[in-house]
Amino acid sequence: MMFFSEIRLLHWIVVSFALFAYACNGFYLPGSYMHTYSTGDDIFAKVNSLTSIETELPFSYYSLPYCKPPGGIKKSAENLGELLMGDQIDNSPYRFRMNVNESVYLCTTNPLNENEVKLLKQRTRDLYQVNMILDNLPAMRYAKQNGLKIQWTGFPVGYSPSNNNDDYIINHLKFKVLVHEYEGRGVEIIGTGEEGLGVISEADKKAASGFEIVGFEVVPCSVKYDPEMMTKLHMYDNVSSVDCPLDAEKSQIIKEQERVSFSYEVEFVKSDTRWPSRWDAYLKMEGARVHWFSILNSLMVIFFLAGIVFVIFLRTVRRDLTRYEEMDKEAQAQMNEELSGWKLVVGDVFREPDNPKLLCVMVGDGVQITGMAVVTIVFAALGFMSPASRGMLLTGMILLYLFLGIVSGYVGVRMWVTIKGTSEGWKSLSWSIACFFSGIVFVILTALNFLLWGSKSTGAIPISLYFALISLWFCISVPLTFVGGLLGTRAEPITYPVRTNQIPREIPARKYPSWLLVIGAGTLPFGTLFIELFFILSSIWLGRFYYVFGFLLIVLLLLVVVCAEVSVVLTYMHLCVEDWRWWWKAFFASGSVAFYVFLYSINYLVMDLQSLSGPVSAMVYLGYSLIMAVAIMLSTGSIGFLISFYFVDYLFSSVKID
Repeated sequence: MMFFSEIRLLHWIVVSFALFAYACNGFYLPGSYMHTYSTGDDIFAKVNSLTSIETELPFSYYSLPYCKPPGGIKKSAENLGELLMGDQIDNSPYRFRMNVNESVYLCTTNPLNENEVKLLKQRTRDLYQVNMILDNLPAMRYAKQNGLKIQWTGFPVGYSPSNNNDDYIINHLKFKVLVHEYEGRGVEIIGTGEEGLGVISEADKKAASGFEIVGFEVVPCSVKYDPEMMTKLHMYDNVSSVDCPLDAEKSQIIKEQERVSFSYEVEFVKSDTRWPSRWDAYLKMEGARVHWFSILNSLMVIFFLAGIVFVIFLRTVRRDLTRYEEMDKEAQAQMNEELSGWKLVVGDVFREPDNPKLLCVMVGDGVQITGMAVVTIVFAALGFMSPASRGMLLTGMILLYLFLGIVSGYVGVRMWVTIKGTSEGWKSLSWSIACFFSGIVFVILTALNFLLWGSKSTGAIPISLYFALISLWFCISVPLTFVGGLLGTRAEPITYPVRTNQIPREIPARKYPSWLLVIGAGTLPFGTLFIELFFILSSIWLGRFYYVFGFLLIVLLLLVVVCAEVSVVLTYMHLCVEDWRWWWKAFFASGSVAFYVFLYSINYLVMDLQSLSGPVSAMVYLGYSLIMAVAIMLSTGSIGFLISFYFVDYLFSSVKID
């Protein structure tokens, strides 16, 4: 019966795959579902939160006196990742009509009061950017700096000329929309974006014919209008096109009782860029040589450490084990008296470490974080985490972390049973594993949230989201951790190859503390990832796109290898000086890389984010950096510890002792 059910399952899989292959002659996976528009179709832009690299505190677009849509402000549906990143996407009054070039009037504000002027000036001097979205593409702005053409997403709220103390608001926008004519043949699209999953079928090809948006550029201007004349107009009335004035006298100053008129013009330009390639302009990978240099640098470290491990295994360990096994008992006893090193701690090497429960908790959480990172980066490298789907990366990471609770429970409890020799207390341990890292993150985020609430920033996590996250944790992660723990108690226990003496062996005195060597060992894994860390921090805090997940996957694999090698070498070195307390040292030999990551984060704050203003911004930065450092410590520490555990088990499995 089982055989026939497997045959039916296999038949279903083959048929499904064949249908999918027939339906998708060629497909593009990353991105959102393609929209095509006919000439004259209305397209409304959306606005995201105002952001600044000066403060790192996002604020709502409509916290400033901008024109509001005729039907009122409506929030777009946001996923978990968008909410956690502080995104607040709203509709806007900016209306475009496909292939219709026009210059349009929006509205004129009431006379600016003292609070509005103060807020506009503050947002202007803090270099806040307006982030506008059209057909899921962010507005891109080009600027020249030191003779180089630089691209930015968004445009500034205003600007402050260096030759005077006045501030000017951006109130006129010149849009260029790049469109490509889509004829509905030759390619089929599968989308994974915010609009959901969908495939353009044969029947829909004619309906899909039209124009697709493949680019969205903006040139911001400040124009001084006559408010008396502009108030006679209605929203979307046509006005004459204007050139961006260079003189401050013709620009709109920010001061009390001024009435600001907003307008925009749009030009549609045909482009040869196809819809699947429209994100290429945003994701241009600069500094590829730097990424390759980082990888080559890591490979040099790996080969150096691999050479040491090779010598340890093939020359020292193999030779010693062979000599040890060829001797009779009397000769072994005489050898034990004459020789020193790892062979003398055979009766103490598996002695229970200090704080075994905490060690099992940290190893379990570290395995959970490592699994989350590996799966996320693999999917991102394969193109499943599209930048068009905002917040998808963070949402995927959170869900993966929740479901991998079963792995953390299994690893932590099985290690506990191995150390203690009994499963007693596994429920308490499972609860600690479920709460340890999640609790640290919850405490830090709560503290930061009070600061963000006080600043009225959209970066503050809403109360409803707090309850949603707690519910997800309590209903998914905690039960799965207990399930993993139960499986860990029922798994075959790991048996030590040697017995442990009742009386612990005295550890010889050393000239320098062993922890100094452990902390210093973290420099090697840090050398593997610090270049990639710079690009990641720039992506998070400077608003740059990071999409070189292929490089990141290679760096992650190299980091795993380096962590394993460092821990093995340091564990062997400690055993050679008759120090049998290797458990925690193996964990922190690779886990100490987090110390250097946090120091580098502080250096990045001082050197690259030196314009960061205000204690709240600095506290937010340091809080998130601390979460990142703790996650890296648990992940790299668990990798190093588990590899060292199996190394020690292998090392002593060939030693004969009564």
